Amino acid sequence: MSAASVRRALPLAALAMALAAPVAAAAGEPTVLSAGPDTVGVTIYRAPERDADTAMNLGWLEGYALITETRNVEIPAGAATIRFEGVAGGILPESALVTGLPSGVREKNLDADLLSARNLYARAFGRPVILRRQRGKDGKAAVTEERAVIRSAPDGAAILQTKAGFEIADCGRGISDALIYTEMPERLSARPTLSVRTESAAPQRATIHLSYLAWGFDWQTNYVVQLNPATGKADMIAWVTLASSDPTSFVDASTAVVGGKLDREDAREDREAQDGELVLHCYLRPQVPAPMVVPPPPIAVPAPAMMMEAADILVTAKRRADTPQAAPVKVTEEGLGDLKLYRVPIPTTVAANAQKQVAMHELKGVKFKTWHTADLTPDLDTNAAIKLRARNRREEGLGVALPGGPVAVFEPNGADLLLVGQGGMRDYAVDEDVEVTLGLSPQVHVAVRETGSGKNWTDYEAKVSNANPWPVTFEGSLRLSDGEKLERPSSQLTRKFGRPTWTTNVPGNSEATLRYRVNDPD
Repeated sequence: MSAASVRRALPLAALAMALAAPVAAAAGEPTVLSAGPDTVGVTIYRAPERDADTAMNLGWLEGYALITETRNVEIPAGAATIRFEGVAGGILPESALVTGLPSGVREKNLDADLLSARNLYARAFGRPVILRRQRGKDGKAAVTEERAVIRSAPDGAAILQTKAGFEIADCGRGISDALIYTEMPERLSARPTLSVRTESAAPQRATIHLSYLAWGFDWQTNYVVQLNPATGKADMIAWVTLASSDPTSFVDASTAVVGGKLDREDAREDREAQDGELVLHCYLRPQVPAPMVVPPPPIAVPAPAMMMEAADILVTAKRRADTPQAAPVKVTEEGLGDLKLYRVPIPTTVAANAQKQVAMHELKGVKFKTWHTADLTPDLDTNAAIKLRARNRREEGLGVALPGGPVAVFEPNGADLLLVGQGGMRDYAVDEDVEVTLGLSPQVHVAVRETGSGKNWTDYEAKVSNANPWPVTFEGSLRLSDGEKLERPSSQLTRKFGRPTWTTNVPGNSEATLRYRVNDPD
């Protein structure tokens, strides 16, 4: 390769293509195109490896959906290939079930590679293209075209072979190159497509039911709790948040989500999502990476509740106003074995790469109690954790199944509402005791120190300091090693989860103390 035939690299300025006939089916077989479903249902399952009280990772959704479609298709006599366009891009083809065909399915194929600049370039490797070159600035120079052959993969420089030798496209000063493709490489589709081969004794119109699993979906429940310290009660609103990273939108779908955890395994953990962009560089040998410079930590800014663009979020809600507003659309709860199914009662669009929220519960007068807790261990010196507790019973203002999800808690401050804590809640069934940890309290401090020791025994003192002007309830759990025994507690203890537990009310701007002895016979 001569130096004269290699030019400096810049990204391709333009990418043009002239497409030939679409991919043919098996020789001699007609192809029937089904452009989209007549009706569709989407049932979303939570990511199996994500804890219920952990928020979704919107950049990598690991849940999945069961898609059910109904399509009406005109089937010719004899063997034919039916192309179902508009299926989910994350379809797991091994899960596809097709019913309604006259003679069943002879073969299934997934056109997995979508038409994009990257895939088009990759599939054209070793094939002839037309190199259109414009020299000069402002589009005033002459344009020339010549045949070339792509000799490189889509990662790196666009190396082309022409009559003059090898060169890198779009790499000279004042040169603007474009590639024109003269034919469509095989197995590239503009939309995600599932193809099946079938056979019919006579032409007929068939109603086909297509069901399959697809990954790249997830859902969670988001709770907003407004505490009223004066009454000791709270108002709680729960929203179902649906999220899709799939390139396909499902319009007016019958939509539902399933609460609970299913054991499911597939091979998609090793798959990496590839976007369709083509980024070409201007070097012919591996570049030595620049030394990594660790930037200073950014200034802490509260993270937004939703990370996708606001235009991609649809919230079905009730606006506050003086005039009555229509009630929000709420999901309805159904039993599904040991799981719970929450169905959106009206058709809704599960849009591509977007989120949607639908109301689940709107509960008034929920009896919540605020507790401060800590595990009492030797040499402890920390702030107490803030926990909200309630009983999931109708008489306590709840009495409904509570799927896990993030919780945001607010308290009134004059005419405003202030965020006082954020946490997560696991799945809770009716009649269970609900507990939400909201973080550490800067106003309630806990310390444990040793006050004396002897043969096989140690005395401790646990002290709780409350800097709030109001009283707080504190609960301390004593952790004992195997064989240790608790003796001489200065206050009466109870047992919770098998551990000695100290519960006390600490007045405002005051302290509470527990003294005890731990005996270790060994």
